[in-house]
Amino acid sequence: TSAALALLGGSVAGLVVWKWLGRKTIQKKMEEARRTRDEGMKKMAKAVQQFREQDPSVQTDAILSLPLLELTRRLQEGSLSPRTVLYTYLEKALEVTQQTNCLRHFIPECEEQLQEVEQCKEKGLLYGVPVSIKDHIGHKGHLATCGLVQCLGTLMEEDSVLVKVLKKQGAIPFAMTNVPQSLFSYECSNPIFGQTLNPLNPQRGPGGSSGGEGALIAGGGSILGIGSDMGGSIRLPSSFCGLCGLKPTAERLRWVLALPFQPCSWEDETGSETAAANVLTEGVPFLSAADQLQVFPPSHFLAVVYSSSTPLRVGYYDTDGYFPLPPCMRRAVKETRRALEAAGHQLVLFSPPRVPYAVTELFLKTFFADGGRAWLDVFTGDIVDPGLKSQVNSCKMPRLVKKLLALLLKPLVRLFTQFLLLLKLKKIAMISTCRSVQEMWNHQHQIQVYRSQFITQWKELQLDVVLCPVLGPAFTRGYPGKLLTAVSSTMLYNLLNFPAGVVPVSTVTEADEEELKLYKGCCDDPWDRTLKQAVSGAVGMPVAVQCVALPWQDELCLRFMKEVETLSRDK
Repeated sequence: TSAALALLGGSVAGLVVWKWLGRKTIQKKMEEARRTRDEGMKKMAKAVQQFREQDPSVQTDAILSLPLLELTRRLQEGSLSPRTVLYTYLEKALEVTQQTNCLRHFIPECEEQLQEVEQCKEKGLLYGVPVSIKDHIGHKGHLATCGLVQCLGTLMEEDSVLVKVLKKQGAIPFAMTNVPQSLFSYECSNPIFGQTLNPLNPQRGPGGSSGGEGALIAGGGSILGIGSDMGGSIRLPSSFCGLCGLKPTAERLRWVLALPFQPCSWEDETGSETAAANVLTEGVPFLSAADQLQVFPPSHFLAVVYSSSTPLRVGYYDTDGYFPLPPCMRRAVKETRRALEAAGHQLVLFSPPRVPYAVTELFLKTFFADGGRAWLDVFTGDIVDPGLKSQVNSCKMPRLVKKLLALLLKPLVRLFTQFLLLLKLKKIAMISTCRSVQEMWNHQHQIQVYRSQFITQWKELQLDVVLCPVLGPAFTRGYPGKLLTAVSSTMLYNLLNFPAGVVPVSTVTEADEEELKLYKGCCDDPWDRTLKQAVSGAVGMPVAVQCVALPWQDELCLRFMKEVETLSRDK
């Protein structure tokens, strides 16, 4: 007995030591990653200082105030040099990341790319334009971490297709931005590089998963940013940070872009409104460049659609029947609807079909068809970020328990979700899995059927586009992890693969705050009260709407976004 106890005690001690050594190894890797980042920051700061010493007369504020089209024009004609523009944005990006922790790493090769651009005889559509890219977009010689320790040891062997597109057209990728751990969150935080703050209010987050891009652009440190969007990952940062962001049709362009709106320009009478008016036009050079290179399915940017002034038939709704949004977001839709009607467009009430079914049974089941096992695997040997612990724990629930919960409580999805919330679990825990290949095929068929029904309803109303709400305003830090399925407004259009964009149209007012005090949500349950806490105290923060078109009609979506933006500026 004594020998057995000694053996057991030795085994436990060995396990404790093994875990301690593993954690020390993880900590060492994270510290090395942070040290590498900091060294890169110092190198860029030194390069910027040298540039400033060589040319102290550069008017950086004037350059930073230029909209993308005007900046591109001046670069093309030679009145501005790519070198001046690059170092101006490097300097500003350093300033913004000191305030928000938005950068994961500077790209030192941007100086080599600058030399290639300066020597190139043919000027691409994005000649000399500095561009920031999201952490996981591959750049040769750099990491694509996704905020995970297991990704710290593998450098990209070549540029991703997107980076090749940018460089081919003369752009200069200069920085990689921070992301949430595993990208599956809209709280922009990971254990390696820390939490990113909203530049408009450091008590709030910038959204995610392209939160680093949102913070950098909103802070003025980048003029064009590229991210990705699998459930709202560019549209949520755009909403939270007051930017214009577009999720194109996936098969046309698998990455999405965000552009500066000139935050709060609707309150500024000092001349920034011209830049705000032009911002949607600024996305056109990038989309045109991608189309011209034909690295995606054959398509050509249809300028005639984008430039059309024909009145639109616009469907609209201010709630999806699943997750009631704060009063200010619904107000934004109502005010935009009235402005569109006054401008001569025809507005038609549209009710998206079966959104609870689409979000729970189709979208989330697609993500967690295996019960979340593949997602859990990425955390092996890693420290889980606090904002993801509840989701990770729910996925670790025994499969039998998940099946029983899904079977017994499926009719009470909304009610039971509140119970799970109280336990700090999430709806993931009760999503049924696909138990066979046949079941997966059936699930994909159900998605296609839903898409067909949605499009049929759209066409029966003869709609061109749809105006609808987007989640916002920016959440207080720490709340996104408690409200995973609050993003139903954006998830829906990933499921459908419709092009969708976000445009800021207003800011939160004192009247909105007073109305929020009366907000009951769906049934004034813990979920609704958590949302109320997440968005309270947001006076002055951006308020946005979402603009949607049918698949492959990305130009029409951009045209609608431009119309909404122009009307919001003129009101």
